[in-house]
Amino acid sequence: MIVIGAGIGGLSTGCYAQMSGAETRIFERHVLPGGCCTAWSRQDYVFDYCIEWLTGTGRNNDAARLWRELGALDGKTVANFEMFNTVTDETGRSVTFYNDPDRLEAHLLELSPADARPIRAFCRDLRRFIGINLYPFLTPPPLQSPREKLAMLRTVLPSFVLLWRTAVTRMETFCARFQDPLLRRAFPFIFFQDHEVFPLLPYLFNMASAYHLNAGFPQGGSLGLARSVEERYLGLGGRVDYRARVERVLVENDRAIGVELRGGERHYADHVVSACDGATTLQGLLGGRYSSPKTEKLFTDMAEQPDLLYPGVVSAFVGLKDELDPAARHSTTYLLSEADAKALPGCLQNSLVVQMRSRYSDGFAPPGKSVVHCTYFSDYASWKELRRTDRKAYWARKQEVADFVRGFLERHHPGIGQAIEVVDVASPTTTERYTGVRGGSILGWKSFTPADDVITGLINKDRMRLPGLAGFSLAGQWFGGGSLIRAAASGRFVTQYLCRDLGLEFRAWESGGTEPWHPGKLGRLPQLEARRVR
Repeated sequence: MIVIGAGIGGLSTGCYAQMSGAETRIFERHVLPGGCCTAWSRQDYVFDYCIEWLTGTGRNNDAARLWRELGALDGKTVANFEMFNTVTDETGRSVTFYNDPDRLEAHLLELSPADARPIRAFCRDLRRFIGINLYPFLTPPPLQSPREKLAMLRTVLPSFVLLWRTAVTRMETFCARFQDPLLRRAFPFIFFQDHEVFPLLPYLFNMASAYHLNAGFPQGGSLGLARSVEERYLGLGGRVDYRARVERVLVENDRAIGVELRGGERHYADHVVSACDGATTLQGLLGGRYSSPKTEKLFTDMAEQPDLLYPGVVSAFVGLKDELDPAARHSTTYLLSEADAKALPGCLQNSLVVQMRSRYSDGFAPPGKSVVHCTYFSDYASWKELRRTDRKAYWARKQEVADFVRGFLERHHPGIGQAIEVVDVASPTTTERYTGVRGGSILGWKSFTPADDVITGLINKDRMRLPGLAGFSLAGQWFGGGSLIRAAASGRFVTQYLCRDLGLEFRAWESGGTEPWHPGKLGRLPQLEARRVR
């Protein structure tokens, strides 16, 4: 098997394929694993780019089992926080979203006694979600055994009304019930930025996960997670080729037979899995020759709809020569005044997220120093056009971001400006250049939208394949859904489908374990006649 892309989806595919008896090789255009799950160094600081929380850092649930099968958390401590986020408005009023429903309810009632009814309703639902253990990331529904389906029903049926009601109630509709203007504006920013189309369900689900210590931050951060999965993959006998950019998928008689790299080198395989950017896969690697009604709908009809696709992100990393203020929250979303929003280049939501990243993991800064990460949703097209037409103006715009962040942090944390040693700004085009991801969108498709329904059909009905093209599968966030846990699950699903088609036993076990979760005779992929590399 050849896998295109060493992001989390590609590495996951490689791990599960190796465990199930395949010989695999991953080709990656970059010099690092992880794709958008990455970090970089500047002046002895490590700027961690991706993870804000990771579903599955706890125990005794299927999300945690998936990460342990991939070796992602081996030997790592996990940082857990008592609150998800704090939201502060222009006047300095703040609301903190504690994960404990009792503490959250008391805090919100103190802020706005007049809003007792919606406050108590939200916290009552959070208590109910705390009692639900629902992490459907191990097996796609068409392959679930009767026992697995029964277990799912036992989990879902008692809470069906709760799940349905919170899934159809938009957050903005719920917020209209608040009298207090801060609460009305702050609730959509529980997850740092406003996800705009989300209903109540994901907020309650993830806060409940955090309450169970199942949504923490792993030691080593984003690149550390990717390196651990890479180590697991290599330990299983896999191979990764870096600086190896795939230019096209080789096809004979409507069957994928290998890949051609930039420079003309060719490699052949029984099966090819693309775990890179979705548009690049369909239009670039396959030359637009193969698609399905679902991929056509995603990448033609839906790709231009802002309500369905996350915008790009601007990140400003700040290295400080001093320790962080111990009184500062680990994460705060600041709701900006009109003047501040206008001064922040390309700001889409009139907000800025400020995270004290040194609190998340050791090693992000030298001893006695610290890192702050400031981020906001921004318009990709304006950054792309500026970089294409006027590089000098593009760099000047990045400097505007750096200058704004310096001044903003000084206003909210007096004296911090003198401690700043470095500010490094990454725009949406930076993300696109280094990872190849469409529009610099590190989150991809928005959940709880029509795009999510199409992806579900791609997984459950098309089985992550393209009709008319044999020997080829799709993995990663563009075909398995956004978030790291879903990208990782996509590699598991692809391997399960392939094993079923070949009549092999799918095998998976925890890193460091000796017995597979699905014991059985180790199968081997059928061998094709060796082809000379041309």
